[in-house]
Amino acid sequence: MEIRNASNSKDVKFYTTDRLREEFLITNLFTKDNIRMVYSHIDRIITAGLMPVFQELKLEAGKELAADFFLQRREMGCINIGGKGIITVDGTEYVMEPRDGIYIGMGNKEVTFKSVNPDEPAKFYMSSCPAHKSYPIVKIDISKAKKVPCGSVEDCNKRVINQYIHPEVMQSCQLSMGLTQLEPGSNWNTMPSHTHDRRMEVYLYLDMDEDNVVFHMMGEPSETRHIVMHNEEAVISPSWSIHSGVGTKAYSFIWAMCGENQEFDDMDHIQTKDLR
Repeated sequence: MEIRNASNSKDVKFYTTDRLREEFLITNLFTKDNIRMVYSHIDRIITAGLMPVFQELKLEAGKELAADFFLQRREMGCINIGGKGIITVDGTEYVMEPRDGIYIGMGNKEVTFKSVNPDEPAKFYMSSCPAHKSYPIVKIDISKAKKVPCGSVEDCNKRVINQYIHPEVMQSCQLSMGLTQLEPGSNWNTMPSHTHDRRMEVYLYLDMDEDNVVFHMMGEPSETRHIVMHNEEAVISPSWSIHSGVGTKAYSFIWAMCGENQEFDDMDHIQTKDLR
């Protein structure tokens, strides 16, 4: 488990490109028969990629959590972006088709991950944050996610937000999670921009080929920066930062939020003309 410290917005103004990437970019999330975890001190979110091929992978707490098991004081959400897989929670199996999601609440002790076909391995993208109460396990396939169409062709941002872990779909302590899909011909997300002081966010960009990238916009609205994102890379967004992106082609991204509240519309909007 890699540890990332929180960064002060006043300091980030002076970061080089390499330093920005070191602090906020998460790469190599999906490698064969491996669990890659990044623990951020920003709201103590854990971002992980799990890619079982020939082995079944077990979620372990590690010394970083000082816990008997991973979900002793945490909750988690997971979306499968690869082939068909199976998540087993305390002996109960949940078959995870591509784009299926699941919420697993605090107190579940043994969580394992495996692929059905090693030639088409599952890729489990996980977000976890501290929890104060145990809520039931909920399997959410993409058809059960709440659909929120938004944007327009004229603004190059026509997209559908699929809300998986969200108060209008199911209960969690503080974790929210979903998948946004841009339509062909659209390439902007979260534009006009916003910030939300009461929660942070992590984006995983996906559905891109090797010749395409997303320019992820971050930083304070008055002094923005960008990080170039490749397929299946994630980026940490502090609460003081915008988190917009523009791609060289349409793409998708998974968003995960944790913090003070779960109100999706609790945000501070920024007019595009005021960005610098």
